[in-house]
Amino acid sequence: MRKADLHPASDASSDHVALDEAVIQINGQQFWLYAAVDPKKNEFLHVRLFTTTTTALTKRFLREIREKHDVEDAVFLIDHAHHFAAALQRTGLRFRPERHGNRNAVQRIFREIIRRTLSFSNSFSNVDPATAETSLQAFAVWWNSLN
Repeated sequence: MRKADLHPASDASSDHVALDEAVIQINGQQFWLYAAVDPKKNEFLHVRLFTTTTTALTKRFLREIREKHDVEDAVFLIDHAHHFAAALQRTGLRFRPERHGNRNAVQRIFREIIRRTLSFSNSFSNVDPATAETSLQAFAVWWNSLN
């Protein structure tokens, strides 16, 4: 994935970024798929797979987004997950809890991942987490190419 430069990319900056995570099963273990989505374009900005949800991992995810995209002035739309609010506050990024509206963009994309990807129905079997993450990142690039 990294060698092929298949990470979601965009030249434009977003004024809003929707953040969320979904539980993914890999060989019977739970992992969390983190996603950042530009709700206006309905495109992925960044996706990662983590073994848990913590403030430290969320800060890492945010640092990676900042390295790839101009999001310093963006408002991050989050649910009421404590790790999102704590990480955003500690990194100095603006955020707003929002259950509906623009934050629904990330929920729509998660539903679409489940619906469209035959090898993914909230469960990966017989793959390691790195391979699952690569598959999900490739899906993000494909998804963005449709928009």
